[in-house]
Amino acid sequence: MTNRNPADLVMTLAEAVRWRETLRAAGMKLVVTNGCFDILHRGHAEYLYGSRALGDAQLILINSDASVRALKGASRPVIGEYERAYMLGALESVDAVVIFEGSRCDRELAALKPDIYVKGGDYTVDKLDPAERAALEGAGCKICFKPFVAGFSTTSIIRKILEGDRAE
Repeated sequence: MTNRNPADLVMTLAEAVRWRETLRAAGMKLVVTNGCFDILHRGHAEYLYGSRALGDAQLILINSDASVRALKGASRPVIGEYERAYMLGALESVDAVVIFEGSRCDRELAALKPDIYVKGGDYTVDKLDPAERAALEGAGCKICFKPFVAGFSTTSIIRKILEGDRAE
């Protein structure tokens, strides 16, 4: 096994599109998922491990700091965008990370044209953002849903910290 530098896996969209083209030329399937990934926890790791098993490579689109604030409130994110991207890149199941601006990643999905798109179990095809769904359908992408790991969420971790709860 090689020891990868997580910083090398944090890409611009243009770099990711070029990388994606090399995967396609090699006949490899790309899995894409997206989210805030504010405080990385076991639920994230298990979700990403499971989604990576669906293809040959996995790219994570993460919300920028401004995007997380707009979605989650002024106290978020707890961890900055580059640090979140770096931590995701440190996971063996992650092959590339792109930070995106805005609340939706339809532009990035349209450019990357993934083979497989994965979202958490709280989503259904009907709950996907219409522009994101159109980008995925336009790429002929298979859409999959993975259940959440019970008991793990960034919000619950923050609540525990604020309330002084301890892990058992």
